[in-house]
Amino acid sequence: MKTALIISTYNWPEALDLVLKSLSQQSRFPDEVLIADDGSGDETRTLIAKFADHFKIPVKHIWQEDQGFRKSAVLNKAIVSSTADYIIQIDGDCIMHKHFIGDHLAGLKNETFLFGSRVNIKPGAVSEVLNKKKYEFSLFSKAIKNKTRNLRMPLFQQLYQESSEFSRKTRGCNLSYWRNDFLAINGYDETMEGWGREDSELVLRMLNSGIKGKRLRYGGILYHIYHPEKSKAHLEENDQIQELTIQQKKTWSKNGVDKYLNMYS
Repeated sequence: MKTALIISTYNWPEALDLVLKSLSQQSRFPDEVLIADDGSGDETRTLIAKFADHFKIPVKHIWQEDQGFRKSAVLNKAIVSSTADYIIQIDGDCIMHKHFIGDHLAGLKNETFLFGSRVNIKPGAVSEVLNKKKYEFSLFSKAIKNKTRNLRMPLFQQLYQESSEFSRKTRGCNLSYWRNDFLAINGYDETMEGWGREDSELVLRMLNSGIKGKRLRYGGILYHIYHPEKSKAHLEENDQIQELTIQQKKTWSKNGVDKYLNMYS
């Protein structure tokens, strides 16, 4: 089985640098790394190229022109470019615990996606974290909130079972799934532009298609670097798209990943 880590990013190289540093310290590595870049500038490009030159695992930088928040499109392009069987997905402002990838791979099951939560780095601690390039946080670190989410207990991870019900705890910044399950629902709906609901709508179509979700708790730990909220100008429109998915029990997006399938064949 081949695995890939996909990291979505946009114009925050200082945060991405820490994410990549945490990647280099993982107890278990993916087979490839996909960086889905929604139009970042040269500083991000240089950072990724430098990291790729020294990292022992293939790193692909998938870039698209900056035309506003189009995370759905760049994630579709990145996943099509991969030959991995299993995808682990995070955001470029989420530092990984050293066992993050190992926990996702230990918990995978057929016809199931995994979703985890995140530990939040306090707003007042962000400057210090970035300046000192901190990517490890103890349970008692003063830099973090939600300290119970920083508990890693592998035996307790097994207490959580897969479910056909949608969980509001689902986050696209801490998600993993089988690539074939992703392609079977035509990936992300690119009609959803701007921040909000693109990840939950994807998961709802997976659930509608018979794929179950399992919460990854006491493992799969991420540390989210605080930043001001993104514009919610498109949130109402995206809410309406998601509501149709719920009402009509949709399993397929008409504006999804299939348009790119010939790009990397």
